[in-house]
Amino acid sequence: MRVIDDDGAQLGIMPPAQALMIAEEKGLDLVEIAATATPPVCRIMNSGKFFYQQAKRESEARKHQRHIQVKEVKFRPKIDEHDFQFKKRNVERFLLDGNKVKSTVIFRGREAAHSDIGRRILNRLAAELTESALVEVAPRQEGMTMVQILTPKKEVPKTKETPAPKAAKPKKPAVKKDAPAVVAASEESQES
Repeated sequence: MRVIDDDGAQLGIMPPAQALMIAEEKGLDLVEIAATATPPVCRIMNSGKFFYQQAKRESEARKHQRHIQVKEVKFRPKIDEHDFQFKKRNVERFLLDGNKVKSTVIFRGREAAHSDIGRRILNRLAAELTESALVEVAPRQEGMTMVQILTPKKEVPKTKETPAPKAAKPKKPAVKKDAPAVVAASEESQES
């Protein structure tokens, strides 16, 4: 097998027993890195430390991931104005949190014949939320429901804003205690 030292230097190709002996002399482990290579590649290292650092890197990567959920808001064709506004505010809140929103109009019985009412409700919702939402899936009829999916608009990452400088007041000329006497003296000289 090909053996790599803990410093990264190649020790060459040697039998496994010799590689294990070198690793034991250094108080480290012999870890197989590439089993499919010919000959297999092994490295002399502290395996506990290596696997700990690898797990730490993976958990750090998971910490920075953003999990997007799909929230659902249901409407009915005979929805009242106040109810519509209430649900619209919920949709807006979900979008600001970075989640997608599945807005659904549910029809019962003969209401399904009037799918244009449901389409108007969903189009109105999308129109009123143009500043914070994009329509990912346009309204489409699925049996007794009509579905539309909204996604949050991608915003430019907010940086720390520095407060705007306050309007500076015009500064009065600095007047020294001696200045009035000097001004008075210069006025006297101009009169004479």
